[in-house]
Amino acid sequence: MGCGAVGKYMAIDLCKDPNCEVKSVDVNQEVLENLANKHPILIQVEDLSTEEGVSRAIENADIVIGTVPGYMGYSMLERVIREGKNIVDISYFEEDPFGLDDLAKENCVTAIVDCGVVPGLANIILGDHARKMKVNRYECYVGGIPKSRNAPLEYKSPFPVLEVLEEYAGSGRMVVDGNLVVSPMLSETMTIDLDKIGTMACLNSDGLRTLIRTMNIPNMFEKTLRYPGHVDQMRILLEAGFLDINPIIVEGVSVRPIDLTASLLSSIWKYKPGEVDITVMRLVISGLEDEIPTTYTYDLYDEYDPQTGVLSMARTTGYTCTAVTRLVLDGRYSEFGISPPEFVGRIEGCRDKVERYLENRGVNCKVQRSCYLG
Repeated sequence: MGCGAVGKYMAIDLCKDPNCEVKSVDVNQEVLENLANKHPILIQVEDLSTEEGVSRAIENADIVIGTVPGYMGYSMLERVIREGKNIVDISYFEEDPFGLDDLAKENCVTAIVDCGVVPGLANIILGDHARKMKVNRYECYVGGIPKSRNAPLEYKSPFPVLEVLEEYAGSGRMVVDGNLVVSPMLSETMTIDLDKIGTMACLNSDGLRTLIRTMNIPNMFEKTLRYPGHVDQMRILLEAGFLDINPIIVEGVSVRPIDLTASLLSSIWKYKPGEVDITVMRLVISGLEDEIPTTYTYDLYDEYDPQTGVLSMARTTGYTCTAVTRLVLDGRYSEFGISPPEFVGRIEGCRDKVERYLENRGVNCKVQRSCYLG
C-alpha cells in the first residue's frame, strides 16, 4: 500500500518471485499505470486515508506492506489489523504502535512496524546481539544524503520535505545512564569521520523509537548524519522562524512558515533521474560477551544503483522491509501482536536471512569485533 519513492521498488523486488502475485495500491492512477506497464504487478486505485479504501485494497491479501505517509500510518495499520491481515510497515507514524498490540493479538495478526534501515535493520542486528550478550551501550549513526555536496543547501531527499523539516524543528530522545533525555535536533552537533565521505555532523534524532521501551540498555542514542554545511544552514532557517509551525498572517492570509519553506524546497530537494544518493550507517554495540567486554562496529555504505535506477534509500529501506515480509510469508517469524524489528532479531536465524537477502541485492554491512582482555 503506497506507490511512492520506496513502495514501488518493494513491489518490483517482490514481483520477481514467480510464486508471488503482487498488487500495488495508491491514490495516484498515473504512477500505478507506469509501474504496471513495466512490471508484472496488479494495480488498484484507492484512497488509503479511508477505512473503506484500505479494506478494499487488502481484501484478498495474504500479507500487506504499508508504505503510506506517516500521518495516515496508524489508522491504516489499525484497519489492516481489524481485517485480520499480517502486515510489515514502514510508515513511521508518530503514535505508539503498542496501542494496537492487544488488538493484533486478539485478531491473531503479526504486525511488524518501523521495518526500514533505521529503525529496522539496525534494530534487527541489536535484537540478535541482545539475546547473546549483555548490551550496555548502543550507538547508531545513519544518514541518507546526496553524494554531491553541491546539492542545494547540501541536501536532497526522496521523502516529503515537510516531514524532514518537522524533524529539524523537533527533538530527539536518547537514554543516558538509564535516564530518558530529550534534546532539540539542531541544539548540539558532534562529528564523526567515515570512510568514503569524510567528516559528518551528527544531529539528535528520534530514531530509537520502540527501543526505549523494549530494550533495557542504559546508554542508547541515534544520530542523523548530514554534511556540516547543511546543518549550519538549517540552524539559520530555524532561528529565523522558517521552521515555525504556528501560523502567521501575511497580507491577510494565514500561513505556517514551515509549510512555505517546504513548498520552496520541495522542487530543489527532489532527486533527478540519475542523481546519486548514498546511505551510510555505523552501529556500535558494546557490552559483555561471555563476561568479556566486547564491542561490535558495523559499517554500511550504499549508493544509487545506475542499472536499476533505484535510489540507495529505497534499496536499504525497501529491501529490508521485503526481506522481513518473506520471513513472515515463509513462517519463520510468526509472533502475534505488534513486533518492532528488534523482536525479529531475537529469533534465531532471522537476522541471517535478512542480511543474506540484502547481500543478494548488493547491500552489504561490514563488521569488526574488538575485545578488552584486561
